[in-house]
Amino acid sequence: MRWKTTAAAAAIAVLALAGSAAAEGELNIFNWGDYTNPELIKKFETQHNVKVTVTDYDSNDTALAKVRAGGHGFDIVVPSANYVPIWVKEGLLLEARPDQMENFKNVDQRWVDVPWDPGRRYTVPWQWGVSGIGVNTKVYGGDINTSAIWLDPPAELVGKINVEPEMTDVLFATIKYFGGDWCTKDLEVLKKVRDKLVEAKPKWLAMDYSVTEKLPAGDYSAVYYWNGAIMRSRLKNPDIKFGYPKEGYPVFMDSVAILADAKNVDNAKLFMNFIMDPENAALISAFAKYANGIKGSEQFMPEDMRTAPELVVPAEFEKAGEFLTTCEPDVQELYTRIWTEIQK
Repeated sequence: MRWKTTAAAAAIAVLALAGSAAAEGELNIFNWGDYTNPELIKKFETQHNVKVTVTDYDSNDTALAKVRAGGHGFDIVVPSANYVPIWVKEGLLLEARPDQMENFKNVDQRWVDVPWDPGRRYTVPWQWGVSGIGVNTKVYGGDINTSAIWLDPPAELVGKINVEPEMTDVLFATIKYFGGDWCTKDLEVLKKVRDKLVEAKPKWLAMDYSVTEKLPAGDYSAVYYWNGAIMRSRLKNPDIKFGYPKEGYPVFMDSVAILADAKNVDNAKLFMNFIMDPENAALISAFAKYANGIKGSEQFMPEDMRTAPELVVPAEFEKAGEFLTTCEPDVQELYTRIWTEIQK
């Protein structure tokens, strides 16, 4: 059962936030690269007299390893949903109780009782989206709603493909390509997955994060990547089109959490409450082009985000999307072994 605040507790929480509105000091954010709107940070700094430093990371595993090692100096991290239970289990996150904060009322009900953080005792929504296909249609004019684009690429795309270097997203799509279920232990399916990825990788050009520059510039002709980045690419080059893999594609949500050893906890809580304001959540989405999970933010977003093909899933592909969950440790170990082999 989700914990519910009493009227008195809620009042105390609101007063605490109000009292810190004139806070001073610092806030150190550890977030995915090219994912934080500078306007959002400037607004927070001006409104609360807090100096914010943003440090980038390139994957969930990179962020987790850095914080596990200690001595990082960060206050906030933004893990994906399937990683949040790992952070919580290892005691790396503060139980910050965002569900008691003033602006928590703005969180869309869909994103409140989530499996990775029931009732939101640790995290608040940052952005959510899907991994899909981005293709330069001047190079390839065939069906792009399939993972075959990067797993069995047509001749026109061989040597011109970039695949996101994120283990869970890549393995999810490949498992689905062979009709398997996410978190499967079926060794026959996993052997097909491993063999296919080993076979396909030489046909790719890269596995990196430079999509918003290299795809519209023509350095890549196709990518398996996150929808927001592909939308940003299309805005620079209208020949870019987005495809939803019909075999199955992962849905993700990244959420803001406070680290257990944070030095600036009050300012971190202030930031959590700040980004649950619809106008501020819209700033997050306007920059990176992903949905955010905050009710009322749509009215503050750019018009092109309300109808973008990268964000509005066609009815025929809705059922192909599946939320990434946290697999059991023995399954994680199997997947990591496959991933390590692919990276050789």
